[in-house]
Amino acid sequence: MPELRVGVAILTMGTRPTELDALLASVARQSVVAQRIVVVGNGTPLPEFDKTVTPVELAENLGVAGGRNVALAQLVALGDVDVVVDLDDDGLLVDDQVFARIRELFTADARLGIAGFRIADETGYTARRHVPRLRAGDPMRGGLVTGFLGGGHALSSAMLEEIGGWPEDFFFTHEETDLAWRALDAGWKIRYCPELLLQHPRTSPARHAVYYRMTARNRVWLARRHLPALLIPIYLGVWTLLTLARTRSVAGLRAWAAGFTEGVRTPCGRRKAMRWRTVRRMTRLGRPPVI
Repeated sequence: MPELRVGVAILTMGTRPTELDALLASVARQSVVAQRIVVVGNGTPLPEFDKTVTPVELAENLGVAGGRNVALAQLVALGDVDVVVDLDDDGLLVDDQVFARIRELFTADARLGIAGFRIADETGYTARRHVPRLRAGDPMRGGLVTGFLGGGHALSSAMLEEIGGWPEDFFFTHEETDLAWRALDAGWKIRYCPELLLQHPRTSPARHAVYYRMTARNRVWLARRHLPALLIPIYLGVWTLLTLARTRSVAGLRAWAAGFTEGVRTPCGRRKAMRWRTVRRMTRLGRPPVI
C-alpha cells in the first residue's frame, strides 16, 4: 500500500511575516516531507518563497472559508495529496513528527475524515474553548468528537471529494462546524488528537471587528442548513441564552442582534438536514447538536 501524501495549506493576510517564516521552517523540519505546500495571500501580495512553496495571491480577501477553498483547489485538484493540513500563519509545529503521526492516523482508519490538533500557547496552556468537547478540563484526552479547531487540523481528501469544501458565504466563524456536521452526516469520523500540537499565541476571536455579527449570522445559517426542523429553535434558543449571559459589551450585543436578523432574512445556501441517526451519534459522543 503506498504511503499517504500530505499537503499543507496556509492562509495569510500579510500581517505576520516573521511568524509565517517560522511556520514554514517548522513545516520543512517535519520528518515526513509535504508533497505540496500552498500559501494563499488573502487579498495581499506575498513575499518570495523557496521552490517548495506554491504561492497564490488573491486580489481580495475571500475570508477563511474562501481562501481555504482556493488552497484546496491547488492541493486536491492534481490528485497527488491524500491529506490536507490547514495551519494558521501565526502557528508553529514544535514537534517534527506531526506529519508522520497524521500519516499513521489516516492510514490506520480509512473512515477518519478529520484529525483536530491541540492548540497551546508558548507556555503549553490550552484554553477550554480550544478543546472540542463539553468536558474540557483535560486537553490531553483525545478521542472521537463532533468538531475541530480551525487553527490546525488535517482533512481527508477522499472526504472532501464526497462532502465538498468550505462554506464560502460564511467568510469567517463556524465554517469548521459546517464542515464537521457534513462529515459526520456522511459517516466520517472526527478525532481530537492532542499529540498533534500547534503552538499558537493566546488570542480572543472577538479581536476581529466582525466577530459578533458573523458569529450570530453563521449560527443561524448552520441551523437552517443542517438541523432537523424540530431542533432549529432549540439550538438557536440555547445559543441566544448563552450569548446574553456571556457578552458584556453592549456594542457586541447590538452587532450580534444584527447578525442574527441577517441570518434569518438572507439565503443560507443549500439545505440538507442531517439524519436523526447523526443526531444520535453526536449525542453518544457527548455533544448533541443543540449545544
